[in-house]
Amino acid sequence: MIKIKDLRYSYPSSDVEVIKGISFDIAEGEIFGFLGPSGAGKTTTQNIMIKLLDNYEGYIEIYGRDLKSFGSEIYERIGVGFELPNHFLKLTAIDNLKFFKSLYSGPTWNLEELLDAVGLLDSKNERVEHFSKGMKMRLNFARALLNNGDILFLDEPTIGMDPVNVKTIKNIILNEKAKGKTIVISTHNMQIADDLCNRLAFIVDGKIIELDNPQELKLKHGKNMVKVEYYANGGIKANSFSLDGIGYNQPFLDILKSHKIRTIHSQEMTLEDVFIKVTGRRLG
Repeated sequence: MIKIKDLRYSYPSSDVEVIKGISFDIAEGEIFGFLGPSGAGKTTTQNIMIKLLDNYEGYIEIYGRDLKSFGSEIYERIGVGFELPNHFLKLTAIDNLKFFKSLYSGPTWNLEELLDAVGLLDSKNERVEHFSKGMKMRLNFARALLNNGDILFLDEPTIGMDPVNVKTIKNIILNEKAKGKTIVISTHNMQIADDLCNRLAFIVDGKIIELDNPQELKLKHGKNMVKVEYYANGGIKANSFSLDGIGYNQPFLDILKSHKIRTIHSQEMTLEDVFIKVTGRRLG
């Protein structure tokens, strides 16, 4: 669905490259994530892909066409959710959506169904200036879905939301994927990246440092060990064993046979552990 080759970009007021020759493909129906700290280049890359920034170097192909060959008609086919919501604050939630609906020539979501999906139907006639940050973000997300685009670009889609609404938004994203949508997420939220993305690109200082499935990243950089906690001599003991040949490891088997097991876990890294190990940076 998307192909990018040797993408480079410098802002007009600077000679410093903020995107430094990145290349990647995104398959149709995939949730692809950019994971990195603030200022890493995630939003800049997304803004280039949605034609908000021009004068880039390299090649971008979307829908089998050079991105530069598209005019404004591309916005009929993509949905965009920005990190910072930009609503008409004096209008109600539903009037905001009515305005943006009027910009599209093709079919759109039913507005009340869309507001209901993001948990804002009861607030549809409330002015957005009275919304909390989380409510504004949910309305922002609704706008991204409004035109039913084939590709969704979502920048920090759950920022400012409570856990209940984060789960709602995550479920909607997964439902959109199930419909065959291609979804690009930019985030520094490890849990969102781990829960949603088929593949992740670690991006730091304008470069992609690592790109793979989240589970494969954790297995690749984690320890090939299993840790067993068990009850012995009136207390709790712990031992770790290599997973290689674990079924024939006699000390491990003796523990399983002779002791009550408290916990047993493979020593898999968290995504945050992997990110720090690979990039030497923390998110934030």
